[in-house]
Amino acid sequence: MSEKRIWKDSIARKLLYGVLIGWIILAIIFGILDLQISIAVVDQTNSFGIFGADYGELPGYAIIGIAIVVLIGSCISNLKKQKIGAFIFILVAIVLGIFGIIIDSGTLMELGGLVGISLLIFTSITYKKDWQAYRTISLVILLLAIINPLLFVNITKPLCGRIRFRDLIPPDYFGYTPWYRPPGFDLDNLSFPSGHTAMGWMLLPLLISLKDKALSLKIFVGTLILGWGFFVGLSRVLVGAHYATDVLFATGVAFITVILFYKRFCLK
Repeated sequence: MSEKRIWKDSIARKLLYGVLIGWIILAIIFGILDLQISIAVVDQTNSFGIFGADYGELPGYAIIGIAIVVLIGSCISNLKKQKIGAFIFILVAIVLGIFGIIIDSGTLMELGGLVGISLLIFTSITYKKDWQAYRTISLVILLLAIINPLLFVNITKPLCGRIRFRDLIPPDYFGYTPWYRPPGFDLDNLSFPSGHTAMGWMLLPLLISLKDKALSLKIFVGTLILGWGFFVGLSRVLVGAHYATDVLFATGVAFITVILFYKRFCLK
């Protein structure tokens, strides 16, 4: 094992421990103050919170779409044939957006439009490049999507059955429960954990692709990715859709997953 590989592995291990320790500390603090935090900050008319609710998940869907077409295309050695799947997905996204217009669905219009445009831009920029070079990062993105928003969020939500803050009635806020004492199975109360936050962190694996880039680029792109993830999580608390711990757990799973996959696939 090279010295550079050992050094990077050591950094990744320290980062993993740091995230775990920070997660535990915040889980204790937020577990005590969850309700008080929401009472202090929630405003269901908050423009940032509404923006996060409406658009917070869209970049996550876009990056998942790109990862899927890259993984499919990277199985083909011919560079032009690699991109055929992308153009099919772009066509599907356009049809989805048009269908959204027909049935007056803003969600379908936005989803189809953003995914289609994102795929078109990515394919145009990388048309002459071999997508096999992006296979690892695309695999990490897809695995993160499966582990966090798909499995962890969708399985944990009904099992915990935590009532959202905005559904509590002041001043007693009857029905509130801390994260460590969930009410139990419930298909109507789905506060814990935050699905929007999990999708907001779907851009996190892109940090891996910056490991050998210039420091200025790392700072710029890293700030955008981390800033977006934290913004989406905060926006969910601001409108009362989630508590701080709902956001914390979706965030923690995202970070731990990416670090572990970085150690597994990228440190060779």
